[in-house]
Amino acid sequence: MTSGRNSVVILAALIWVASVVAACPAQEPSPLPQFIRSNCLDCHDKATKTAGLALDELLAADIDRNPRIWERVVHKLTARQMPPPDAPRPKDQEYDAALSSLTATLDRAAAAHPNPGRTETFRRLNRTEYQNTIRDLLALDVDVASLLPADESSRGFDNITISDLSPMLLNRYVSAAQKISRMAVGRTPPAPAGDTFRIRPDITQDTHIAGTPLGTRGGTVISYHFPQDGLYEIQVRLMRDRNEGIEGLRGTHELEVSLDRERVKLFTVEPPSSGESEQTLDANLNTQLTVTAGPHRVAVAFLQKPASLLETERQPLNVHFNFYRHPRIGPAVYQVSIFGPLEAKGPGDTPSRRRIFICQPTGTSDEDDCAQRILANLARRAYRRPVTDDDLQTPLALFQQGCSEGGFEAGIELALSAILVNPQFLFRIERDPPAIAAKETDAAAYRISDLELASRLSYFLWSSMPDDELLDLATRGELSRPEVLDRQVRRMLADERSRSLATNFAGQWLHLRNLEAFVPDMRLFPDFDDNLRQALKQETELFFQDVLREDKSALQLLKADHTWLNERLARHYEIGHVYGSRFRRVALAEDSHRGGLLRHGSILAVTSYATRTSPVIRGRWILENLVGTPPPPPPADVPALADNTVSAALPVRQRLQQHRADAACASCHKLIDPVGFSLENFDAVGRWRTTEAGQPVDASGGLPDGSEFTGVSGLEKALLDRPELFVQTLTEKLLTFALGRGVEYYDAPAIRKIVREAREDDYRFSRLIVGIASSTPFQMRQSESRQIESRNAP
Repeated sequence: MTSGRNSVVILAALIWVASVVAACPAQEPSPLPQFIRSNCLDCHDKATKTAGLALDELLAADIDRNPRIWERVVHKLTARQMPPPDAPRPKDQEYDAALSSLTATLDRAAAAHPNPGRTETFRRLNRTEYQNTIRDLLALDVDVASLLPADESSRGFDNITISDLSPMLLNRYVSAAQKISRMAVGRTPPAPAGDTFRIRPDITQDTHIAGTPLGTRGGTVISYHFPQDGLYEIQVRLMRDRNEGIEGLRGTHELEVSLDRERVKLFTVEPPSSGESEQTLDANLNTQLTVTAGPHRVAVAFLQKPASLLETERQPLNVHFNFYRHPRIGPAVYQVSIFGPLEAKGPGDTPSRRRIFICQPTGTSDEDDCAQRILANLARRAYRRPVTDDDLQTPLALFQQGCSEGGFEAGIELALSAILVNPQFLFRIERDPPAIAAKETDAAAYRISDLELASRLSYFLWSSMPDDELLDLATRGELSRPEVLDRQVRRMLADERSRSLATNFAGQWLHLRNLEAFVPDMRLFPDFDDNLRQALKQETELFFQDVLREDKSALQLLKADHTWLNERLARHYEIGHVYGSRFRRVALAEDSHRGGLLRHGSILAVTSYATRTSPVIRGRWILENLVGTPPPPPPADVPALADNTVSAALPVRQRLQQHRADAACASCHKLIDPVGFSLENFDAVGRWRTTEAGQPVDASGGLPDGSEFTGVSGLEKALLDRPELFVQTLTEKLLTFALGRGVEYYDAPAIRKIVREAREDDYRFSRLIVGIASSTPFQMRQSESRQIESRNAP
């Protein structure tokens, strides 16, 4: 159909059509066209002239003949977006009646002729999925950011546009496979190697850092995989200012290096004697230690000195990292380097080796049999299906080559690297069944196999490969049984790996990943550092994870009587009696300004500019991610609002009057701005405020459905008054993430069913997840030929 203003005109007419359809008796359809012409003549004429849409023809045809159009009508009706708020509007009962009539017809048609849509045949593991799959396959945590480039995002998620594999990207995967295989097997490296971990310069190191030993301040903790038993060297360097002097070095300080919380070295750092230079002061902060192979935690931190009350009063800010604006009050760690092994003593007994070497040959005679057992076990889990002799042909040939050159473990390493670059590992592959691919049947949709269902489920809930229990059930063909699937979904949600829904799904849905790029103007917001940035992000992740793991109502994401805080974040929110770096659940007073997602500093920050709040960004974020009615993009020829042409002394609401006064902008900004204005009591870094530019904050706002309210409490109430809007939007986002494709009109009946069934259980999160896993789009797939027909349908 058309876009822009024409589509609005069309939908205005269609919504009145829907209302009339519900109101007219089924046995008397003939007055309907005349009623429309009498009551919506302007809309009808405009729609017919501008878009060639004949309402008479549309009404004369069965509703299920035009599902694409009618689903758009349902969407607009549900959001109460039409007619416009300033026009006469139907009563809620009329809206509900129209929706009931339309959706019942559309849902019956969808049940009779399901269209589950079609996922890509080849879907490459994205960076997060690759990292988690390596972790679960080889019991090895890798820094995937240093191995692979970031994935592009589409429809809000980075697991959608991942069907390609360029030659350059393939080279990165080959290099990654070689490095990972060497780390997992633990063969002696050709020469000692090193890794350097540099700390962000905007981290304040005056207080305890989570993960470091208690009684320390600053520094860092590093999870590091030591490739072999042997001798290693750890080097520490300190932060320096622009004059190459060590920042904050006043008096004597003690620097501790620990391994797995056991102290291995204590250095004394003090200012140089008169006449000596600071250039080499940290050159000797090196220590050597013997470490067993495998994962360990290396921590480097200063011992905490008692804080004086007087000093606290003189230092009101929580931020100390900038030499000129808020200098450090003590030395800080700049980087930590780990070198080795300087004296290798063997691969040791690591989790990775235990995962790989399920047998050991007693001699050369049984090396081949043991290798076949090892590689068959790895390939089955890596390819996420039973393997055949053909699958093992190449890995076994490479094993023979590597074994002849470097021994049994060298052969396993070479074969493992081949498995890790095999398309069966790098891609999730879903092929049409042979009969459909050969066009021997006219079936439009088919059920995916249990093995494909297992991969869909695990990469949805864990962003990782199926575990043995899931894979065994799929191999036996039992996973698709409803009671088995329900039980597995709940088991997987209770597993620690479901945390990826908070870090991966919620991190993208709520735009938490954008926090890394959020750097507020330090002149306006001097009390912001990376400590606060990470605390803001962790609060929202823990909050989401709590709702998920405790199986609470999804509505508690919008309104809650608690949140998750550590001392740094509690100070930012001006909440007392929270101490230390550890996050904990904190009950909130009834009059607290904190609680649900709309009160989280993380979301308030990523929807702001560096210098001020943005009701436009905040309003658009809410409409797109919570209400499910994203506004259209601005016209290409409309310039951005130039702050330097409007007095900065004015509140943001007055500054934005320019856009609302412009006819080209007004139609969209009348929908977006009122939503964002309701959050104006929160500044650009999420702090509560009652004044702006010396004037009281005006937080009055509204939603496109015509509801009006004041402040975040009013916005929350408006959203909770019609909870199905938020739950439907959340379901659409979850389904997009689960399928790796955008939600289309033919998915709407399945989404309505999920929301309808979840409503019976107060929208518990598990009911939404189980509903998605049991849905037609998740369990079925459209044949390629029919998918092409669907794209070409009106």
